[in-house]
Amino acid sequence: MKVGLLLTAAVMPMLAHHSVPATFDINTTITIQGVVTKTEWTNPHARFWVDARNAEGSVSNWELELPAPNALMKENVRRDFIKQGDQVSVNLWRAKDGSNFAHTLTLTFPDGRVMSFPRDWGMPANPK
Repeated sequence: MKVGLLLTAAVMPMLAHHSVPATFDINTTITIQGVVTKTEWTNPHARFWVDARNAEGSVSNWELELPAPNALMKENVRRDFIKQGDQVSVNLWRAKDGSNFAHTLTLTFPDGRVMSFPRDWGMPANPK
């Protein structure tokens, strides 16, 4: 019993991770604008949620993926770089299943600051 639980616990983090091109439509980039409603600094990816208003005026909540917290910290990005209530514009690749889940490419703040998050950000240049 204990061995089964241990093996399950060891495999779970691998199951949680995904291939960017398999999960997101990397051929189509869209931009949403809205207010940050939540942030989460956990592995395998930091995330934040944005309430974005569409052209018809209705609001949708988007879950937006960032690199892993460790990769962000290596680039001197700290967990408080984005906060609940921040107004943002996000350039993203949407999930292939059409849900409001996306991979963040750029994040623009009202003061004009832009942060870029390429899909391989924080990864070794030549992984072996």
